[in-house]
Formats: sequence, C-alpha cells, structure tokens
Amino acid sequence: MTSSLEQARDRWIELEGAVNVRDLGGLPVRGGGVTRSQRLVRADNLQDLTEADLRVLRDVVGVRDVVDLRTTSERQVEGPAPLDDLPDIAVLHCSLLPEEGDRAREIDGDVLMPWQAGPDEVPAPRAATRGVYVSYLRDRPGSVAAALRTVARSEGAVIVHCAAGKDRTGVVVALALDLVGVDRDAIMADYLLTSERLDAIIGRLTNTRAYSSNLRDRPRDSHLPKAEGMEDVFRYVDDHGGTERWLGAHGWGARDSGALRERLRA
Repeated sequence: MTSSLEQARDRWIELEGAVNVRDLGGLPVRGGGVTRSQRLVRADNLQDLTEADLRVLRDVVGVRDVVDLRTTSERQVEGPAPLDDLPDIAVLHCSLLPEEGDRAREIDGDVLMPWQAGPDEVPAPRAATRGVYVSYLRDRPGSVAAALRTVARSEGAVIVHCAAGKDRTGVVVALALDLVGVDRDAIMADYLLTSERLDAIIGRLTNTRAYSSNLRDRPRDSHLPKAEGMEDVFRYVDDHGGTERWLGAHGWGARDSGALRERLRA
C-alpha cells in the first residue's frame, strides 16, 4: 500500500481552478504492466478552470472527452463549465444520483440541493456513504456503463468528475481500473489520496452556490474518503460475478471490455 500511495502522489495535475485532479496512469496491472498516462483523469468540479488550465488539459494532457457525473440541478445552479464551450471536446452528462425530483430550492438566500439533509453528494434518505456508493451501481447502472464506454472509445484523454472528485468519480474510476486488472490495493490507494486535498476541496465548494449550505457546520472528517465504502463496491460487483459480469448485465459487451483494456493498459 505504501508504494502504491507514493506512486499515486506523482500523478497530481496542478491547476489553478481545480484542486483534486490526477492522472490514472502508471498504476500496476495484475500479471504485469501498468496503466497508460494521459488516458484517464479524475477531477473535482471544473467550473473555475482558467485559460491556462484549459491549455494544460487540452494541449498537454490531451483531453478530448469529459464525463460529468453531477445531477441536472447541480449543473443548472453552477452554470456552464469552461470545457463545455470548446468545440474539440465532447461532454457527456450522466448522473449517478436519481434525477426524479431533482430540484434545487432557494430559502433565505441559500441554495438547497435535493440531498441537503444527507452527506455530501448524497440524497437525503441515505444515512451513510457506504450504502450510497452501492446505490450508484444499483440505481444508475446505465450511467456507469455510459461513463466507462466513453473512456473506452475516446480518441484522447477522458476526464471524469463530479463535485469533490471523491465519491461518484471514485466509484466510476475504480470500476474502470478494476476492469482492466489494476491491483485493488493501488485502486484503494488512489481513492484515499483525495484526503490530502480535502481542505482545498472544502474551501472551493464552500464558495459555490450549489454546495456551500450543504458543507456549513459539518465536521471536516465527515468528508474524508473511507475505505469501507470502496470495499463495499468491490464486494457488490464480486457478488455479481465481478466487474465485467456486472456490467454485462447492463449492456456492456466484450468489445467494450477489449476497447477499455486497449486504451488503458500499456
């Protein structure tokens, strides 16, 4: 785990307008080899990207596709992101949270999102992050498959993001890496690495309309990535025969798997 964590720290992409961005290349694959760099990138909210950031992502990293896992209400409250306006970059919106009843409300100047009574990035009825991670798979499997298919079919790098770049993004990229055979200790180390940017993430989201009231007065540690949540994800797919077989029940095919492995494995 220590060596995986050290390798993960070398993959940060430093930007002015986002704080939790890293390349998922260089991760060890079971049986030998590593994942390719500049193919899959994970990130937090991309609303504040600067012109310099756009040049890094488009011209240096080679981003050609964006997978936005946020809900419709999040996108409406936050407004268009800079990458949305670039003609050579395609943006796929595929929420991992229920869209039915997805309406933001404004009360006394605060914007209240549908999950306001629950943990960050979680609809109100859910009591704990662990159950929510599995709910992404159980309730929105089509969105998961669509996100992974974009990674498999892109002609450049794909950046997957949500708000914090921790929960929804963490689950999708974990399944992508698991499907191509990345060691699960390395997947877990990458997921937990977000804790090193937690204060910066909270600082960013606290200054946004969509997330500020949800973060107010909540203890810092409640936002930390927790290994048990990702362990539940792996346990869930394993109970369904593994990641590839679980995806296969939701429209994913052998060609998709082959394309993803070709894209991500060196």
